[in-house]
Amino acid sequence: MQKKFSTAFGAALLATTTVLALPAAAQQKLVPEQSEIAFVSRQMGVPVEGRFRKFDAQVAFDPARPAASKVAFTVDMGSVSLSPEANAELPKPVWFDVPKFPQATFQSSAVKALGGGKFEVAGKLAIKGVQQDVVVPMALAQNGASTVATGQFTIKRLAFKVGENEWADTSMVADDVQVRLRLTLAGVPKL
Repeated sequence: MQKKFSTAFGAALLATTTVLALPAAAQQKLVPEQSEIAFVSRQMGVPVEGRFRKFDAQVAFDPARPAASKVAFTVDMGSVSLSPEANAELPKPVWFDVPKFPQATFQSSAVKALGGGKFEVAGKLAIKGVQQDVVVPMALAQNGASTVATGQFTIKRLAFKVGENEWADTSMVADDVQVRLRLTLAGVPKL
């Protein structure tokens, strides 16, 4: 039961992670093997961490003109990795309903520079057919030819219908799911 609950919570987190992709201008390339989308949920008060193994981002980011930047993100909801039991449960209709909704998506609507390599990326996150506005704080750091964008944000799993019926009880699985992003990008202009 606990693993089933963790799997659903993990799926919600993955969907949220979709938001962490960065702004647009000149097209950058995601380096998947150096990137990660993780999530943390709480089952009966205990933190449980999972990841999504398959995701993609289309990023056009210009540090000189962040408002012109665009980010689109897709996450393969069937690629959740939490535990063998949770991995089998999360694709089911009560959690992610992967046969009907195979991907979570994020599309930016605004990118705002905050100074010191920090940005806010606002947009629409869609999970399980439900779309919500989200704002993802991101920090960028350059190391040679790579730029690493990190951020985290929290989503409410029940707003996305993740964990329905008996799993809607937040004493078992918390409503809040923290999504953590670490995206390595190639081709970002000097910050």
